[in-house]
Amino acid sequence: MSNIPIALQLYSLRDDCAKDLLGTLGDVAAMGYQAVEFAGYFGHDAQTIRKRLDEVGLQCAGVHTALPTVQGDELAKTAEFVHTLGSPYLVIPYVSPDTFGGQEGSLKLGQTLAEIAEEAKKYGSLVGYHNHAWEFEALPSGQTPMEVVFDNTPPEVVFQADTGNAQDGGGNAIPLLAKFKDRAQTVHLKPWAQDFSHYFLGEDDTPWPEVFKALEGGATKFYIVEQERYPEPNTPKECVKRCLENLKKMGI
Repeated sequence: MSNIPIALQLYSLRDDCAKDLLGTLGDVAAMGYQAVEFAGYFGHDAQTIRKRLDEVGLQCAGVHTALPTVQGDELAKTAEFVHTLGSPYLVIPYVSPDTFGGQEGSLKLGQTLAEIAEEAKKYGSLVGYHNHAWEFEALPSGQTPMEVVFDNTPPEVVFQADTGNAQDGGGNAIPLLAKFKDRAQTVHLKPWAQDFSHYFLGEDDTPWPEVFKALEGGATKFYIVEQERYPEPNTPKECVKRCLENLKKMGI
């Protein structure tokens, strides 16, 4: 078995979290997850959330937080909030290809991340970037935007690849996971399948043994499950529980 904790990205249960974040944290812990990554706080302060995490025995694997929340004066406030939760990871989950697309836009994004990462050192925080589909669509150079970004950022910028999103873009995260494994401190394990009924980790079309092999000897601190497609009749909670059970069957 892997000794890397398995976390759940709470966007997977966004409707449940909106109704009852603290209760949902208890449900996630009861499934057997060891950590969570946040995507919103639903009106709760950091101290309340941290108290609940401690009560149910969950670690914080970081947060997804929009680019403006880690720029300028907002960075200090965001870093303090997330440190209270118990994590240094501030991961930007999305930027628009209208602003950062193409070769030049990817270089601009890399420069932006580098500047934020340098400032974040003051607070003991680490800034990362998480891909959607467009970052794995090939550029004329043959590279992908994701590779351009991380070829042009310092090592402390966290490489958070999302395996399913990469496949949505017609790409493959595995070569970049191997290339940047020393920066892949948190990794999004998201299923991807041609057949919608197979959208579960371990039942999908992703070659999971290759994913984990690419990360061997790297710096991964958390595997983070994210499920955004829910084959009926399964509820989101049933889906994420099934993904965790399948990971354990794989020896993860």
